[in-house]
Formats: sequence, C-alpha cells, structure tokens
Amino acid sequence: MEQMQSRFNTMSDQIIGRIDEMGSRIDELESSIGELMAQAGINDDEAEEAAEARPADGRGRPGATPGLPAPPKASDPSPS
Repeated sequence: MEQMQSRFNTMSDQIIGRIDEMGSRIDELESSIGELMAQAGINDDEAEEAAEARPADGRGRPGATPGLPAPPKASDPSPS
C-alpha cells in the first residue's frame, strides 16, 4: 500500500510539474503573439474583429490555405 501511495505521489508531482510548464509556455506564446501583433500594427480590437469575421472553424473561406489551390467544387469533373 505504501508503494502504491508513493507511486501515486510521484506521478501526481510529475503531472503538476508538466501542467505548470505548459502554463509557462502558454504565457510565453501569448507574449510572443502580442509582440508580433504590435510589430504588425494590429491592436486587440482589430484582431477580435478579424476573428469574429471568420467562420466557426476559424479557417476563413474554403480553400484559402496560403499557397494551396482551392478544392474542386462538387460540379467540377474530378481530375484524372
């Protein structure tokens, strides 16, 4: 029973440590995004407006992936 409790405590400490690390990484990412937005001259209001203009899936218009062609429409013949 003591061995099981010891393993549980060890695993619990590892999980908490990983969660803390992920929180720090998220904070760093948010800071970096803020810096990039500032460099690009985008303020928070503009970013929120752009996010609200996107569809729920967040991808913009279908086929709008930069550098990739739009997917064929259902009425287009399939390429051979």
